[in-house]
Amino acid sequence: MGEQQHATFPQEVIDEYAALGVDLVAMFSAGHLGTRMGVQIVEASAERVVGTMPVEGNTQPYGLLHGGASAVLAETLGSVGSMLHAGSSKIAVGVDLNCTHHRGVRSGVVTGVATPVHRGRSTATYEIVISDEDERRVCTARLTCLLRDAPGR
Repeated sequence: MGEQQHATFPQEVIDEYAALGVDLVAMFSAGHLGTRMGVQIVEASAERVVGTMPVEGNTQPYGLLHGGASAVLAETLGSVGSMLHAGSSKIAVGVDLNCTHHRGVRSGVVTGVATPVHRGRSTATYEIVISDEDERRVCTARLTCLLRDAPGR
């Protein structure tokens, strides 16, 4: 599904997680479901997470981008933002996902951009806008994650 890209994280965040033995770039450039769907994280910070996903291979029987595929992209991007907001002492667990599908897409690549709506101590909420290659909005999603203490913390 195209050339493999690596996620772009701020160096201080990469260093913080590396000290804990976690390779952020590897963690978010792959992943079982994301890899199968071709999700690529191309930019990541607590303020903005950007990722792409091909339409091909992620369609429903009518040949349109599957709404569940948009949900996977949205939850992935919002979860990354929540995790980066929470820091290395917490984990982010999705507790609510809402997706509104605005238009169908039959080909190409969609791009999702996650931005924070709320970043607190125990929850983080992100809005995720998914657009087609012509920058037309395909889906608007909102993800809320519970921020829990990391195991062993």
